[in-house]
Amino acid sequence: MVAFDANEALTPCREGRGIGAILFDRERLRQADIGLFSPQHWAGKARPVGEGGRGSAWFVDAPFGPSVLRHYLRGGLAARISHDQYIWRGADRTRSFAEFRLMRALREKKLPVPRPIAAFYMREGLRYRAAILMERIEGVRSLADRALVAGRGAPWEETGRMIARFHRAGLDHADLNAHNILFDGNGHGWLIDFDRGVIRIPATAWRERNLKRLLRSLIKLRGERSVEDVEKDYARLRRAYDMAWNRGT
Repeated sequence: MVAFDANEALTPCREGRGIGAILFDRERLRQADIGLFSPQHWAGKARPVGEGGRGSAWFVDAPFGPSVLRHYLRGGLAARISHDQYIWRGADRTRSFAEFRLMRALREKKLPVPRPIAAFYMREGLRYRAAILMERIEGVRSLADRALVAGRGAPWEETGRMIARFHRAGLDHADLNAHNILFDGNGHGWLIDFDRGVIRIPATAWRERNLKRLLRSLIKLRGERSVEDVEKDYARLRRAYDMAWNRGT
């Protein structure tokens, strides 16, 4: 059962034979329509996001502020069957609505995540496609980029402490990789991309799974750096994580 949120608004929409809905933040939008989720609708005000993803995200210069539009695309073998359609299991279980509400829940816990603006699904029969629109955090670089450029000067300890905060709040991030960890010039960090993430009771198994996934991504994205160098940097991250976790912060 999804908790009631007075700042959420829901409006139905249609496209061809499809029937869908838009969930949006009434404090940011007075009304929402399906055009919000089309890069073509924004014309020259939308440009592809270059880093991470599979060509499914755009930076949008919207009247309500700098935003990111992301379409949900399937990966792996499933993409050979359908690149953007998912099995229908109800509106509240769509990828977009679930991520929208998870981000709102994390923000309520005072965690550094972008503000979700609107989420959309369009259903045709037993399948649906989806998209989400959220605020853009400006002036940031990913940990992947910082690690390649700065190496040992990247914010390893800050990253470890931030991940511990999210884990303490119960976030099991489904894709904790170096592209999804952002820092600004002042060292303030954010976590992004909460698709398939869930809130759980903190447990060792899923926390370790998150951290191992991050290490794999750092090794994969290491460029000309050696695996040994990456593992030394990750050890700094892990020490800071463990200290923050043990302090309960």
